[in-house]
Amino acid sequence: MKVVLFCGGLGTRLREHSDTIPKPLVNIGYRPIIWHLMRYYAHYGHKDFILCLGYRGDLIRDYFVNYQETMTNDFTLHVKERRVELHSTDLDDWRITFVDTGLHSNIGQRLLRVKSYLQGEDTFLANYADGLSDLPLDKVIEQSRARNAVATFASVRSGQSFHAVQSDGDGVVTRMGAMPEQQLWINGGYFVLRKEIFDHIEEGDELVEKPFARLIEKRKLSAFQWDGFWQCMDTFKDKISFDRMEARGRCPWMVWQRHPAAAR
Repeated sequence: MKVVLFCGGLGTRLREHSDTIPKPLVNIGYRPIIWHLMRYYAHYGHKDFILCLGYRGDLIRDYFVNYQETMTNDFTLHVKERRVELHSTDLDDWRITFVDTGLHSNIGQRLLRVKSYLQGEDTFLANYADGLSDLPLDKVIEQSRARNAVATFASVRSGQSFHAVQSDGDGVVTRMGAMPEQQLWINGGYFVLRKEIFDHIEEGDELVEKPFARLIEKRKLSAFQWDGFWQCMDTFKDKISFDRMEARGRCPWMVWQRHPAAAR
């Protein structure tokens, strides 16, 4: 399946980095978050990517056009010949299509602008490109097919540290606790979409508001609840959290390291 990655937003809540680079290029260790996400999809055999570009799309193009395999792969440098012998490779069998979808376009409009690149695809994958997870993608696709859903998304627990509050009509608190402890599920930004999704998006629509509301009315929207690892990179605090996990070698989203034999 083709994978559509929405990577054109301004990233206003991560200004410490996104003033100079787009959010998808913010590094976790040696590689940007978009690389980690693409490695995740490639692990499940989905290596045909469509990047919906916008803000600083030139930097994303440049990153992949001038990709440095030596940053994360073992290699031997033949000094006299100035030749690099790679012992492994990251993306030699990937296919990446770069599409300018506008600086201020919303997600729904970015998807409409890459419709022509999805011709012949009955089903495709999509992602906000700002969160990582160990979500079992094959099971999400299986559920989407079984339920005959036009759209399926990963429903995850919020990792925010805020306290959720429930109160009665008089303002008396009846329940209070950390958000992950509450029965609160959010859209994790991992989508399985059928081509019929384009029949439900009108010009100007955001993806998950009016189009998904139309699907709900027709009972064609499905949620795959995942209680495993999921975390977005929304703020500088999230960036630090990812960096600490990478430094400790505790990276649940790196499914390609835990199950290398499953990579296709």
